[in-house]
Parts: sequence; C-alpha cells; structure tokens
Amino acid sequence: IHVVTWNVASAAPPLDLNDLLQLNNQNLNLDMYVIGLQEKNCGIMSLLSDTAFEDSWSSFFMDVLSPLCFVKVSCVRMQGLLLLVFAKYQHLPFIQILSTKSTPTGLFGYWGNKGGVNICLKLYGYYVSIINCHLPPHMANNDQRLEHFDRILETQNFEGQEIPNILDHDLILWFGDMNFRIEDFGMQFVREAIKNRCYRDLWEKDQLSIAKKCDPLLQEFQEGPLLFPPTYKFDKNTNNYDTSEKKRKPAWTDRILWRLKQQPQADPHTPRQLAPHFLLSLRSYVSHMMYSISDHKPVTGTFDLELKPLVSAPLITLTPEGLWTMENDMLVSYSLTADFLSSPWDWIGLYKVGLRHINDYVSYVWVRDNQVFSSDRLNQVYINISNVPETEDNFLLCYYSNSLHSVVGISKPFKIQPRTFFGEDPPGEAQPQI
Repeated sequence: IHVVTWNVASAAPPLDLNDLLQLNNQNLNLDMYVIGLQEKNCGIMSLLSDTAFEDSWSSFFMDVLSPLCFVKVSCVRMQGLLLLVFAKYQHLPFIQILSTKSTPTGLFGYWGNKGGVNICLKLYGYYVSIINCHLPPHMANNDQRLEHFDRILETQNFEGQEIPNILDHDLILWFGDMNFRIEDFGMQFVREAIKNRCYRDLWEKDQLSIAKKCDPLLQEFQEGPLLFPPTYKFDKNTNNYDTSEKKRKPAWTDRILWRLKQQPQADPHTPRQLAPHFLLSLRSYVSHMMYSISDHKPVTGTFDLELKPLVSAPLITLTPEGLWTMENDMLVSYSLTADFLSSPWDWIGLYKVGLRHINDYVSYVWVRDNQVFSSDRLNQVYINISNVPETEDNFLLCYYSNSLHSVVGISKPFKIQPRTFFGEDPPGEAQPQI
C-alpha cells in the first residue's frame, strides 16, 4: 500500500508524478494507492465544475494509474480535502466500501476548510479506516490541533450500521497536514540542524512527538522515523524555506500515522486464541523534495500488509459464455454464493482492461433485465454490444452490487472478435454451423 499526503496549496497537478507514485521503482509491486490532498482548489467555480466533472487531480491520477491496472475504488471530498483509494482490479471483489464521511471542524464545526474525511472499507474481510485531515495551523494552536484530532475520531463511528467502532477496526491509516510545529528552538538552530541533517536534534521538540508521549490515544498510533527534512514552509517553486516577512520556522506538518487493532489479553484460565493473521510493516517513509508547486513538500509511506484472508472467494463468479463476437448479443453466466442477496438494481458492466473507475463501462445490463435463465446456482443474461466499438483491447465483466456499493465479482480478461472473424474459415478448421 502506497500512501501519499500533500498540501497542494491550490496548485494544478504537475506534469510528472512518477517519483511521488514510485512508478520507476521496479522492485515495488504495489496493490493499492491511498492519496490524500489538502488545500485543493476550493473556489466556488472549482467546486461547481468538480460537481459536474472529475476534478483535475482525480483525473490526473486516474490517467496515470489506469494503464497499470489500478481502478479508482472510492473517493470523498470536503472543500479542499480530497481522499482517493485505488486498487488493482483483481482485488475489487474483496474490497467493500462501507462508508464515506466528512467531519468539518472550521468555524466551530460549520466550515470544511479544516477537518477530516474518511473512507471505511472491508479489505478481504478486515475493517480498514482511512482518514485524511487538515488540522489548525500556527504554533500556539497545539491544544486545538489535539482537540480536533479527537473530534474527528469521535465522529467516525457508525450508529445504526453493522460496522464496529472505529477503534475496533483492524487498521486505521491517518495522515494529512496535521500542522504540528517545532517548539522552543530558534529559527537559526532549526535551519542549522536541517542543513547538517541532524533531524534527531529536533525530534524532542516536535509537538506531535511530545503529545504521543502523554496522550493515551495518540500513543496507540505509530509513525516511522522522521529521517527527511521538515516539509513546511517553502517559497513556492523553490527548495528554499520561507523567506517572506513572517519567516515561518520549518516543521514536519505533513505526517502519516497508523494504528493496528489492540488484541485483548487472553484469560489465563482459557486456551489462548490466535489472532487473525494481519501484519503491517513500514517499508519507507520519505518526503519528495523535487516538487515545488506548493509551500509544502509531499510525504509518502509505503507499507507491506500481510494478511490471511477472511474472505477468499468472491460473492459472484462471472463467465462470458462461448466465443464473443461483434455480430451477436453476448451471453454472460454468473453464480452467487449462498449468503449474497441480489437486487434488481445490481448490474453487470462490460469494461476495457484499463478502466479508470466503476462507471467507466462501455456497456452494461441490469441483472433482472435481459435475463434468459435463472436458478439457485446459475443465472444468465445477455448484453447488447451493438454500440461497442471494434477494438483490439481486452475486456472485463464486473458485477456491481447496489446494496454493498461495491464490485463483488469480476471475470478474467477476454477478447471480443471483430465482425470479420467469421468471414473466412480459420486455417485448418471448418466454419462452425450455428
């Protein structure tokens, strides 16, 4: 899992984000991207445009990642906060989106310029909460930052839904522009420490590190070592720390934390039960100093997540029947597991391999429409592909569950033969008689 946090200060996407997304790292076999932006352009015209169309940052990430077989699984936005989750398509049937939430904390909770956005999902049966936040700025507002941290966490519970309390989730990924500063040390000392790469000298006065020593809840969150320069504040389009009249002291404002579910102590009088196999380890925690479009530098954390799946088979198994050609309606067979309840509003989409998101279909059919066969074990529908353009691309079928708001079945890639396929007999074979 590759996690990105970046306060982009209303900037448009740069031309190249290969380093940020680790696209040139041949040794890194990524399965998921979790991307959180803060201070994305949130002017009224931008918000209206983004309501009708994909925002520029989301489109940029989809353009870059979809050719690599990553699909946008979910997103949530609150003014300048944007949270995106991408996964390789083979994982889609095992990722269930349970909830998306926004918690504004600006103007006493009425304005979303500060706060947090959350995506809660089930990953192979495990509960995972992902939070992107933007906390209050300025050195003197440390208590307010900690208060907002608690408030965001408190509002992420899911009343009336069969979702456990967020503190009972197997994993919480929490990141963003947390705005914690470096106390006491003067500007000259901080800059000299940065120049000499003596970051350890600054850790003891980092407000988040101090809070983690005494706050019981924060103590449960882990963070990698700060072995990179403070990521704020820079003159835009440079690598120079703030030279304006305010000359803000550099700080590690942009952070990535995580929390694994606390396993209860086993009763000494009962046999010890083994916890599910769910391990998270940090592979890298770095800043990316080459990007200068903002007064913040982006930070990424790359994690290895090792788990024993609690769900090992998809709810739906999809199969394209026979040889698909452009000249006929296409027959799709699908079978359901015993515990899956289908809905008339479920649908099957036909996609090109390299789809950007679930609405990126080239054709679709409601599962109760065009139905040609139905039984307890097997169902069949046909898809009209008269409007599907002829192409050499590979295709996929995805079953979307309306009640679960997620893809619950996906086929293997396949080809659709062009209209001229049956024009001549293939070498050494007779033309089939239909």
